[in-house]
Amino acid sequence: MSPTRRGVRGRRCGAVLLAAVLAGGATGCGSGSGAPPAPGAPGTTAVPSTSGPSTTAPDTPGTTTAPGTPGTTTGPSAPRDDPRPGQVLVRVTVTGGFAGVRNRLVVHRDGAWTVSSGDKPSRTGRQTPAEAVELRAALEDPAFALVPARPTGRPIADGFQYEVAYRHRVVVAGDGERPPALQRVFDALPEGGPPTSP
Repeated sequence: MSPTRRGVRGRRCGAVLLAAVLAGGATGCGSGSGAPPAPGAPGTTAVPSTSGPSTTAPDTPGTTTAPGTPGTTTGPSAPRDDPRPGQVLVRVTVTGGFAGVRNRLVVHRDGAWTVSSGDKPSRTGRQTPAEAVELRAALEDPAFALVPARPTGRPIADGFQYEVAYRHRVVVAGDGERPPALQRVFDALPEGGPPTSP
């Protein structure tokens, strides 16, 4: 073969090689044909396509999912002390007196209250929002948490005994001992205070 023919063949083989590299295929310079093999021809390797439709579901508009909590929406949570119907805020039981009463007042967080007295029909009512807020404030006063849990003085003959149950604490007091924080709670109760009427 003459040098001229070898030069032409070398340039042709180089062009074919360049085209094959750009197309991602293999060259056929050694076959003597001077053209790259057709797709699927022997000696070629097919590369599977990695592209395709996405299987990822689109985000739902308006929701934000926190890590580790699927389906939850982040944001400020409601305060724990929000009034909820049926939740008991405080129970006040009154015993004693000349008539030997045993009355109970139950006030719920939403302001609804019930007074029961012996075999009599229960009385019910509802505090105004402002009254309910005042009662909760009196019960949450740090000074109320310091009121002794049991009477410390001498009992008064035929006096009343008051048992105030708030959260996990019970305060028992008599007529002769009413610290200001306890009196504030009594003043904020429905109907003017603990139920003492027979």
